[in-house]
Amino acid sequence: QVQLVESGGGLVQPGGPLRLTCAASGSIIGIYAMGWYRQAPGKQRELVAVIVSGGRLNYTDYVKGRFTISKDNTKNTSTKNTVYLQMGILKPGDTAVYYCNAKIRTLVSDKRHYWGQGTQVTVSS
Repeated sequence: QVQLVESGGGLVQPGGPLRLTCAASGSIIGIYAMGWYRQAPGKQRELVAVIVSGGRLNYTDYVKGRFTISKDNTKNTSTKNTVYLQMGILKPGDTAVYYCNAKIRTLVSDKRHYWGQGTQVTVSS
């Protein structure tokens, strides 16, 4: 079984930074993509940023230049399956629940998508 655990959400003023962390654990053989989605009240869940195997990065236009996604590339066994979302200049429009998503192959299942429980980010003065 796979678990995605997010952390780092909270209340931040407009213009302020925030960093989200997502750690994947379980009987993981390979991670083929890992990234972040968000869902604001009354809106559909949308892609924010993703790292695809091979290192390609994709961002939604609204966050380009403000957010940076990165993956832990160390051999530290406690952090190697961790992805970060560094959010720079936050805007009220970034307020949403942020969900970690990963496409993972495990010892007992082929590639499939997994979701974290979500972390609330609120941008307000």
